[in-house]
Amino acid sequence: MTKYFQPARRVIRVTGSERITFLQGLVTNTIAPEGLIYSALLTPQGKYLADFFVKSLPDSLLIDVAEDLAARLTQRLTMYRLRADVHFEDADLSVLTGYGDAPADADMDPRHAALGWRAYGDATGLAPAPDQTALRVEHLIPETGIELTPDTYILEVGFERLNGVDFKKGCFIGQEIVARMKYKTELRKGLARVTVEGDAEPGAEITLNGKPVGTLHSRAGNQAIAYLRFDRAKDGMVAGAATVTLVN
Repeated sequence: MTKYFQPARRVIRVTGSERITFLQGLVTNTIAPEGLIYSALLTPQGKYLADFFVKSLPDSLLIDVAEDLAARLTQRLTMYRLRADVHFEDADLSVLTGYGDAPADADMDPRHAALGWRAYGDATGLAPAPDQTALRVEHLIPETGIELTPDTYILEVGFERLNGVDFKKGCFIGQEIVARMKYKTELRKGLARVTVEGDAEPGAEITLNGKPVGTLHSRAGNQAIAYLRFDRAKDGMVAGAATVTLVN
């Protein structure tokens, strides 16, 4: 069993008798009575605020979120709390990840089986997790702060494929916009895997015959994740001095 810790994550403990119903009315996925889910909190306009994992325990919920989003997420949840019996505190736990046989208290990453398992505990003696960019690119997994930004609509970055949204759960913040994109429109923009031949850094604009097509994001070797306008994504795209080709 290979086991690491994730240094750039924070774990928030949520307690109180109304913790499940409180989160259920806010986030994009159903809060399961046990196990681990992937979810997000959106703006009322349906745009991304934060993505995170929620682990259900008998007496609390654990929210596993990127370190640089933790304070903002807690502040926003506290704003929505009003008089609900819900409380937030630092769990003083590390995010543990690994591959192979999982510990008894671990859950498989709900986004994709290739990402291994996640658990929460003491990181003493463990090494930081290796960079997962190549794995994310291979399986088109968006990352907080890279593909996932305040301008993101979650269906454009594959949240349905990543098991991060439940269309049967009822209302959540931004649900009307997400449902409209799901049922009433065809996605014209989104993430795609591309090959890149030449020098181009993440963040570079992708163009075709001088017209903007999208943006290059995570890159591993000659493979990358790009955010594209699908109607313009054709042969001949470039990003800086590099040639960009859509992988079908």
